[in-house]
Amino acid sequence: MPIDVSAALAAEPRRAEIGWHHKDVQLYHLGLGAGIPATDPDELRYTLESRLHVLPSFATVAGAGTAAFGGMGAPGIDVDLAAVLHGGQTVRVHRPIPVTGRAVQTSKVAAVYDKGKAAVIVLRTEASDDDGPLWTNDAQIFVRGEGGFGGERGPSDRLTVPERAPDRTVERPIREDQALLYRLSGDWNPLHADPAFAKLAGFDRPILHGLCTYGMTLKAVTDTLLDGDVSRITAYRTRFAGVVFPGETLRVRMWAEEGRVQVTVTAAERDDAPVLADTLVEHA
Repeated sequence: MPIDVSAALAAEPRRAEIGWHHKDVQLYHLGLGAGIPATDPDELRYTLESRLHVLPSFATVAGAGTAAFGGMGAPGIDVDLAAVLHGGQTVRVHRPIPVTGRAVQTSKVAAVYDKGKAAVIVLRTEASDDDGPLWTNDAQIFVRGEGGFGGERGPSDRLTVPERAPDRTVERPIREDQALLYRLSGDWNPLHADPAFAKLAGFDRPILHGLCTYGMTLKAVTDTLLDGDVSRITAYRTRFAGVVFPGETLRVRMWAEEGRVQVTVTAAERDDAPVLADTLVEHA
């Protein structure tokens, strides 16, 4: 079996020193569509170094680009990358991320679940600086064809969409060049830039990064229901339910509850095709 569960779970975490600067934060925010209108005081919190704060989803790219996949080279993990899908993502921040910083990041396989026709590998990255823990990332990686080994099925993170109307619905346009800008934060997969490569993968044109949609959604919730205050966010999770293309529009529906916001994200122009599901923002 290409996945040796015991070896993967027993492997020592991989350790790396990472660093970031205000320019990395600004570039990440611009890749999410921040800065429109350019002089809007609310947008300057994402783009101007003298007012800058850090959206917690920056943890998925800080210092290492595709940090969420840092554990895929662990002992016991030997899979065909063509069978790999990024199924979901959770970020938990232990305190606000500094605009400029250095940290030690560790990556490990936290769990391997048996879904029958697929295996789910939970890759965990944790970052700490001199002041203590900063964030914990969990990436849920689906590996098609690697299930059926008799392991635990794992917990269900499915959420029931509230029966009432959303408290807020906003639309966020995706620029034609947004994937080209977002990939400068570290995800160089040609699927998001090269039309020929996208066709080989079964798409008629390049698709937007799932983690870009992830960040755009968190920004929309922050700006709409959290008074633009990123320091209130404690955790954020989603399941990637479908693709979205540059030039389309995200429709973000939000249901506010005590200490949390439940969200669904769809592609407006494609009859509300699902993009993100089981999405939850936890906040103070």
